[in-house]
This record gives sequence, structure tokens and C-alpha cells, in this order.
Amino acid sequence: MEYSNIILEKQNSVATLRLNRPDVLNALSPELLEEFLAATRRVAEDQGMKALVIRGEGRAFCAGADLLYLESMLDDLSQMPDYVRLLNQCFCQLEALPVPTLALVQGFALAGGLELMMACDMAIVAEDARIGDQHANFGLMPGGGSTQRLPRRVGLQRAMDLLTTGRWISGAEAADWGLALRAVPAAELDRELEAILEALRGKSRAGLGLIKSVTQQGQGLPLVDGIALESMAFVQLFATSDHPREGIAAFKEKRQPSF
Repeated sequence: MEYSNIILEKQNSVATLRLNRPDVLNALSPELLEEFLAATRRVAEDQGMKALVIRGEGRAFCAGADLLYLESMLDDLSQMPDYVRLLNQCFCQLEALPVPTLALVQGFALAGGLELMMACDMAIVAEDARIGDQHANFGLMPGGGSTQRLPRRVGLQRAMDLLTTGRWISGAEAADWGLALRAVPAAELDRELEAILEALRGKSRAGLGLIKSVTQQGQGLPLVDGIALESMAFVQLFATSDHPREGIAAFKEKRQPSF
């Protein structure tokens, strides 16, 4: 598939997906979302990839849904369910990828941009980034998961603050809240990202995939059921991959494992 709204790069075991509509702050058009789906499927299928980075071209990570497209549907809402379904398919597929995903956020991450950021496993943000869900400011409500993901990330009161007031917070405040992993000066974003990626490149993709899957599934389970899920996955990893054997051998031989 040819991409015109995103850029997909693969290098040194890491895939990078760049939203490429900088003139409209990387607004999420249907065309961009279709390309996003195709690209993340390619990453899922590529066994050489150990991580996926999502970032935006230009001065923003993502300012949310394409409002011009939404305006075009006001007199005929028949296409609206398809757009919302596509939006959430992208975010849910991103969450389900069998590798860690990282959002690298500069400039604005607003509304759908915030929802995209939250669909990633980790977010590294510029200290001066502007982050928020401004749907309420325009008589709208979230459609890409903010009402569900935001309280799980920051607690009910902080989520209601952002969702109902529509205010923005800085990247530094987002990190303090746990909405982002950490915040750094904008000039240091790539260096901070590389420190995490370097730690991921040498890991077992099979192990990373199960760690991610079990951690996500366990969030909605009672503790005893989550531990049972982890126990089954532990045995499954030994039964379906030779990576544990290689890891144990490397430990015994005091060398780095080769996955």
C-alpha cells in the first residue's frame, strides 16, 4: 500500500510511524486512519520489529479528528458510525500490537491526538507540549476512548477535570499525573526515546508480546485471576518459543542472549 498521509520507517528493529499532515496539525482523516491500520498490521507481521514509535510531522503530534470531514457529515450522519468505528479500530489495533508502542509528543496532543497517545503503551512528551481533551469546548464529546482510557490513567477526578473543562495541561504536568512516562525539553525527545529503544532492541519479541498482552488483560481482572493468567502465559512461552532456552543459556554463559 502506498502511503500519502503517514510515513512508515523500519530501522534497527524499530518501526516509526509518522503522521504526515503537518499543514492541518496531523488531523485524523479517514484516509490517514486507513493507512494507519495498514501500517500497524505490517508492523505486527514483521517479526524483526521490537517496538513501534508514533510521532507527528511538523509542529504537532496530533490535533485530533479532521473537523472539516466531520462538518461535511452534519447533513447526513450515515457515515459517522463508520468513521468512529475506524478511529477506534486504529487505537485498539495499536493497543493489541505484540510489541511495545511509544508516543513521542511535541506541540499539541489534543482530543483524538490525546486518545492516540493513550492508546500507546508509553508516552515521552516535551515539557512544553499542550495536552488535553477539548471536545466539551465545542459542544462535542470524545469518540475515540477518552472517557474510558483517561480515568484509567489518571483517576476519575483528574479525568473529569480535563473532559469537562476542556483545559490543556503541559507535558510536564502530564508526566506528574502519570499520563506520560516522562517529560523532557523538546530538544531532548529523541535522545530520551533512544534510551528506551536501545533497551528494547535486544529483548525477545515473543517475551515482549506476552508481557504486554498479560499486563493489559490483567487490568480488568481480579488479582487472583490475573496471576492465573500470568502463570499460564509463563508456561506458554516455554512451550511455544526457544527464546527462554537461549536466555537461560546466555545467563549461564555470562553473555548477552541472541533473539
